[in-house]
Amino acid sequence: METIAISHSDYQIKRGRIVELTELTALEKLYRIVLPDDETLNHDPGQFVQVSLFGVGEAPISICSSPNRLDSFELCVRKVGRLTEALSQLKVGDEVGIRGPFGVGFPVVPLEGNDVLLIAGGLGIAPLRSLINYIIDNRRDFGKVDILLGCRDPGSMLFGGELAYWDRRIDINFNCSIDREAPDWQGNVGLITALIPGVSLDPQKTFAVACGPSVMYRFVVGELLKKGIPESHIYLSLERHMKCGLGKCGHCQIHDVYCCQDGPVFNYRWVKKIKGAI
Repeated sequence: METIAISHSDYQIKRGRIVELTELTALEKLYRIVLPDDETLNHDPGQFVQVSLFGVGEAPISICSSPNRLDSFELCVRKVGRLTEALSQLKVGDEVGIRGPFGVGFPVVPLEGNDVLLIAGGLGIAPLRSLINYIIDNRRDFGKVDILLGCRDPGSMLFGGELAYWDRRIDINFNCSIDREAPDWQGNVGLITALIPGVSLDPQKTFAVACGPSVMYRFVVGELLKKGIPESHIYLSLERHMKCGLGKCGHCQIHDVYCCQDGPVFNYRWVKKIKGAI
């Protein structure tokens, strides 16, 4: 398990300018942000930044764009609290404070040369989108790619145009399911775990990466183990309130581990040993 060292720059707030806004659903918006003087964020897929508004507060937001897109980065924000409510009122040209990137992201190097099974539940598609687009940008470096997405209903589905693009690609196997039947929905209905048995894979050369609510992990991991995927080939991104991003406040602490510095992405072999992690 990798731990990130803290530097003085981690405390510094950079001025990020919103250059594009896209309304994804009634609750979520996609923000494309640039830093001053053409500075790049230099993030890894799966990392997050601390976003702040003066006089309002600060909150952790996962980066959902590929690090290969050097001119800007993207954040998918759900309106759920004081800061995100204030963010939802911003316009193109407005500025936000940015600290980071923070944390340990998805294990890109171990995945290279192997097959990858990517599993997202709900808003978990936002941070996983960073890894998906990184894999697409470097498609020759990876083997077979399967993407499974589970959503509450069609209205809560994020990145609809990109989902259709992934579905059209001949080098990606994409499948989606919604929790309950909905009018005009022709796809799968049921929990995302029902999609895993139908995936054709070689367990010894497949790495599985899951991102979503903690409640789904135990069931997802159970299905992955039934497929014969080794525990060391399973990675989970844990949801915790990473208030400071520096391992100082203790809000994201799990025993002696801080999700903001030691995670949020962890190997299942570690996670299964820690009571209360999932």
